[in-house]
Amino acid sequence: MADLASDALQAARAIASGRPAPTTRFRRRRRDRADSAGGYSGAGPDSRDPVTIGAIVGQSIAELGWTAPLSEARLFSQWASLVGAEIAGRCQPVSLRNGELRIAAESTAWATQLRSLAPQLLKRICAELPPGTVTRLQIAGPSTPSWKHGPWSMRGGRGVRDTYG
Repeated sequence: MADLASDALQAARAIASGRPAPTTRFRRRRRDRADSAGGYSGAGPDSRDPVTIGAIVGQSIAELGWTAPLSEARLFSQWASLVGAEIAGRCQPVSLRNGELRIAAESTAWATQLRSLAPQLLKRICAELPPGTVTRLQIAGPSTPSWKHGPWSMRGGRGVRDTYG
């Protein structure tokens, strides 16, 4: 028992002075990878700490190039929350190509009103979506059927009145 105590005391003194501990008959504990990489993690953030699912998904979205399609889907699905309920009730987004958002208004009066509100709308949309998603707004009124094509149309005619006889 005395040998055990004296060996432990000698090893503790060697470790405290910074020297390697003398070889003893005790089994040495194997160091695992966490110990050899710098000890225990401690209280602060560390590379070995668990990562949240949100951080993993956010990084994966950027790496896979899904940022643009997801922001476009968000624009179309959350249109009312992006521009407001009143404006969303009077117009709908039609398409988004190369940063140009096409919006169809329910009447020509609303199309005119939305054209005057275009800078504010663009600012609100750009504040909610990633930069560069929407760079320009193209606002159109309701589309009417074209009477310029078909077997009963004629060149130089007066529109609907010339179609039926």
